[in-house]
Amino acid sequence: MRMESHNSLVTSLSLNQSLEDVAQNKGFNRQALGGLDPKDQAMFEAFGKGPDRQIPHYAIHQAFELQALKQENATAAQHKQETMTYGELNRKAGWLAAQLASTGVGRGTNVGLFLERSIDMLVGLMGVLKTGAAYVPQDVRITPAATLTDVMDLADINVILTLSHLMDKIPARENQRVLAIDSLDYPRKDDQQSWSLTVPRSAITHTDNCFILFTSGTTGKPNGVQVTHGNVCNILLTEPGNLGIQPGDKVSQLLNIAFDMAAWEILGCLSHGGTLVIREKDFTEAARQCDVIIATPSILARVDVEQCHRVKSVAVAGEPCPRPLAEKWADKCRFINSCGPTETTIINTAQHFRPHSLALTIGKPTPNNTVYVLDEQLQPCAMGEVGEIWAGGKGVSAGYINNAQLTRERYQPDPFMADGSLMFRTRDLARWNEDGELEHFGRTDDQVKVKGFRVELDAISSVIESAGLCQQAVTLKLNDKELVTFVRPASANIQKCLNILEDKLPYYCLPSSMVALPEFPVTARGKTDKRTLLAMIQTHDNPTESPAEKEGAVA
Repeated sequence: MRMESHNSLVTSLSLNQSLEDVAQNKGFNRQALGGLDPKDQAMFEAFGKGPDRQIPHYAIHQAFELQALKQENATAAQHKQETMTYGELNRKAGWLAAQLASTGVGRGTNVGLFLERSIDMLVGLMGVLKTGAAYVPQDVRITPAATLTDVMDLADINVILTLSHLMDKIPARENQRVLAIDSLDYPRKDDQQSWSLTVPRSAITHTDNCFILFTSGTTGKPNGVQVTHGNVCNILLTEPGNLGIQPGDKVSQLLNIAFDMAAWEILGCLSHGGTLVIREKDFTEAARQCDVIIATPSILARVDVEQCHRVKSVAVAGEPCPRPLAEKWADKCRFINSCGPTETTIINTAQHFRPHSLALTIGKPTPNNTVYVLDEQLQPCAMGEVGEIWAGGKGVSAGYINNAQLTRERYQPDPFMADGSLMFRTRDLARWNEDGELEHFGRTDDQVKVKGFRVELDAISSVIESAGLCQQAVTLKLNDKELVTFVRPASANIQKCLNILEDKLPYYCLPSSMVALPEFPVTARGKTDKRTLLAMIQTHDNPTESPAEKEGAVA
């Protein structure tokens, strides 16, 4: 498909500058674009790179420290009945950093942050960063001991921070030190001399690791993604990733601490002077209090927008967002639909969706980042053609820890910038529309073979959602001949859903069964739990509560 706007764009460019000038201004390597005609080259160059922005800090905790200096008595966080000011959080984290540094923790080391949501979690997190080390977060309530052991081995962790009531859940070896943050012998409030014993400022750079996040490990041992301070500062200290957070704004902390979007909540809030509202078991209570909400669509769908009287900005990522959900929240506040794997640092594309936007897309590249839609030979697709997203720029992380082979497979030299930087294979399928935004077509691993035909599962669900027949739909492969679609709420008219699919799709895309549910189960990371849904069909159970939800640890 070719788009009408090609000629007008090329004409407007030619009036002012040549294509070579555009490529130079954007930093693109023209030789790598030789397979495209001039019109597509112009579009590639116009759409493929986000705006250039200066980053005010080279380490994310420096932004927090500046807020602590500016507003020492402002509330940094609240949890249950407890609060902590920026000044107190900064002092406690500084003191903890000094203790950690005395045991050898510093640049190039990794510290386990194995605990649950709490204000002490923030003390530990900032304490680690102040030493120059990277933190490795895991929620020990729901993470198996074997997985914790794998994480400690892969990240070469010798020091673990936890909470006193969780000490027995840490499978530490004799040579590993486990510290309970809430049981440390902190100085008395009036002991100024002891509080002044902080770790010497390290020569930390933007290339040092900020945190290491591990995949869920569902296909074997988990893989640890090394995310640098430069990566984090680039997305959290620029628009739209900063979400307009101002001092005094309340920001919800809803998500699993091992999930990259939790770093968006925590570090995004504290680097801009907001108050982090850490959820309890009922996460909707925290959301109702906040000005800014960051969530997966599955989590956001459980929050009543009419009860969120303060909300100003909402951002979703992590899985496809149903249009009805986007429209509901966009009527109330600024709504950002975004996309990006952990390897490209939280998000690398974003759309400010408005109630009457023609399309719900994953938007444009975020600042200092690039996005390419490529074919299987890693050549640029013509504009309007579906291909796989490869991401470049300052958001591309430093690879998988202690897994050089997988890093080489997924991270490759970026031929379009030709500056020595890398690009990452996201496995997301997309195409550019005429407004320079990316239309998402699911993931390469969501393409399945059914009855001998290649089928995109998300495309089937999207047909039902776009027709307004349900709030959310999920289609899964049952076997080589059958698909099953789940819709919510339970009141959704299944026959109408089936009719619209019959009208819009070929026969091999039609599900053999459809199930309407009041809610979908979600994983510990806040995404729709597809495994539990499939298990329900296979065992005839009710899937509306996943194992993680039963533990009270969802998101």
